[in-house]
Amino acid sequence: MASIEKNLDTASSLPVLSRSEGRYLNHKPMKRSGFLKTLRIFWNATFNKPRHTRPIGEIPVQPLSRQQLLAAPDNTVYRLGHSTVLLKLRNQYFLTDPVFAERASPIQWAGPQRFHQPPISLADLPPLKAVILSHNHYDHLDHMTIQVLKDKAEHFIAPLGVGDTLIEWGVPAEKVLQLNWWQSTEIHGIRFVATPAQHFSGRSLSDGNRTLWCSWVMLDGEQRIFFSGDTGYHDGFKLIGEQYGPFDLTLMETGAYNVEWPDVHMQPEETLQAHIDLRGKWLLPIHNGTFDLAMHAWHEPFDRILALAWDRSISITTPEMGQPFYLQYPSRGQAWWIKVEKAAEVDETAPPHSQQPQPQVQQHRSRRCPRQQAVGRS
Repeated sequence: MASIEKNLDTASSLPVLSRSEGRYLNHKPMKRSGFLKTLRIFWNATFNKPRHTRPIGEIPVQPLSRQQLLAAPDNTVYRLGHSTVLLKLRNQYFLTDPVFAERASPIQWAGPQRFHQPPISLADLPPLKAVILSHNHYDHLDHMTIQVLKDKAEHFIAPLGVGDTLIEWGVPAEKVLQLNWWQSTEIHGIRFVATPAQHFSGRSLSDGNRTLWCSWVMLDGEQRIFFSGDTGYHDGFKLIGEQYGPFDLTLMETGAYNVEWPDVHMQPEETLQAHIDLRGKWLLPIHNGTFDLAMHAWHEPFDRILALAWDRSISITTPEMGQPFYLQYPSRGQAWWIKVEKAAEVDETAPPHSQQPQPQVQQHRSRRCPRQQAVGRS
């Protein structure tokens, strides 16, 4: 069974979060929103979202099968959507922040809806060595998904308090490991270290910040991977880079940002700086392309981070959902989101459905979600 360790040489000097009345407090004071401002943000997010927060065209997804995953070489990384990333390391499979539900919401009839289906179903996933969780928000911790994975995964590693939720949901307690910042555990020869993040937690109006949030360092021999979880920019990135860098790959939050909440999500400029602080080699932007969680255009995070990285000569990769990224043979990928927008523009200028050949209409409709079909008919 995996055990929890602490970096004893430096633990006394490394910062952890304090608690006040059972709630975790970020080191940087957060800008508190008044009731009216919070109500305005909620109203705009619910009723006044611009159309461009969701794609009209089809998000390209490369389907995956269990056979493909079994045949894939070690050190292969797959984006499955949002912050859900599948890593094949040492011939075992590790999954970050798994969300396979249709909506990132406590209810499945309302809330942010997926732009695309996952490249592989939960049933087709191979057995997992570990599930790695960063915090308990609905776009990172999904009850339905955990119900399936509790029998498929050997270990669940999570920040303090999040593991209690897993146990309440039926995950066997012996499978759950809960870590504070700078604590680590070794699973199948890979060391996982819970590292700082600047965010918040909660799944209801009453449990705000009662569970911890974190980022993760993955140490596989000389190979090093960083997973940001959700975070605003903070000084801790430099400390993580000093302690554990350089990183071969950083999986970095790039999306759902807004000037209204600057402390808990990074603007693309901050994402790039965090990657530099971490001493990262390749940057893979995540937390985008699956749910509309802010007011920016759905493709804006890709546009901005790609331009910034190119301007600074930073190696960046933007694989399609389901497309493999090989750590041993890294490649940049393509700007696939541009094709989505161009396809949508062509679709909008096409003749009405009644004037198009019927087989093409049927095929086109089958690839689009109901909301997209409604937009196409309007």
